[in-house]
Amino acid sequence: MKILGIDSSGMVASVAIVSDNVVIAEYTMNHKKTHSETLLPMIDEIVKTSEMKLEELDAIAIASGPGSFTGLRIGAATAKGLAMAIDKPIVPVKTCEGLAFNMWGLRDLYVLL
Repeated sequence: MKILGIDSSGMVASVAIVSDNVVIAEYTMNHKKTHSETLLPMIDEIVKTSEMKLEELDAIAIASGPGSFTGLRIGAATAKGLAMAIDKPIVPVKTCEGLAFNMWGLRDLYVLL
């Protein structure tokens, strides 16, 4: 299963393509531009780099919050436009759960404050 992930919930924008739990391509940008300026060029770049077509995707995952209201709107609108164009489902992922998943498999206890 190939999934395009979009996170525009904070100051940093990230997009990635994952295939069967393996990250194929990832692009993160922390620059003085808004997500509305960076998100589509980032998606275009990882699609070209990974030598795949958007139509090959099975779904689009987006960070659904909490986060910047404007950033979340930009990410959701981008995902919705792409999903409608290629007829694929959108999967919302809670921002905090996405961050917590990075700690999967660790035996130590971590507390986020």
